[in-house]
Amino acid sequence: MKTGLGDIVNPLRAGTLACALLLSVYFAILTLVSGWDFARTQFATFWYFVVALAVGFGIQIGLYSYLRRIANHVDASGKVVTVSGATSTGAMISCCAHYLTNVLPVLGATGAIAFIAQYQTELFWVGIGFNLAGMLYVGTKVVQATKHMTLMRTQ
Repeated sequence: MKTGLGDIVNPLRAGTLACALLLSVYFAILTLVSGWDFARTQFATFWYFVVALAVGFGIQIGLYSYLRRIANHVDASGKVVTVSGATSTGAMISCCAHYLTNVLPVLGATGAIAFIAQYQTELFWVGIGFNLAGMLYVGTKVVQATKHMTLMRTQ
């Protein structure tokens, strides 16, 4: 298997697209729940968490895309990307979830929303922790696959 520029560019594109998609979901949910002005205010307040989560998710997707490309098969690291990606999205959404109490009190969501609102910053940190764990796991798999591919080429 030859390596080329496409081996790096395609995973970079996938990661960038994943990051942009996660940010779009964040803004879409906030805007639907409380309006565009609120979405901008929340982003201005928590931008460092939101951007860190989105970039971390994008890095994981890029690494996973690269791993699939060099290993030529799907392995368990996809599950880690899914779990940490869902956690990232959840943590980003948590910054506005308490405003759902205006919309969903009939469904009994008020208690859950209040809990999320109370521990908003901690949930951001949990999301970042999951992102770091996912990047470490998938990055380790990329290193192992790269070593294996190099060994296969030399034989």
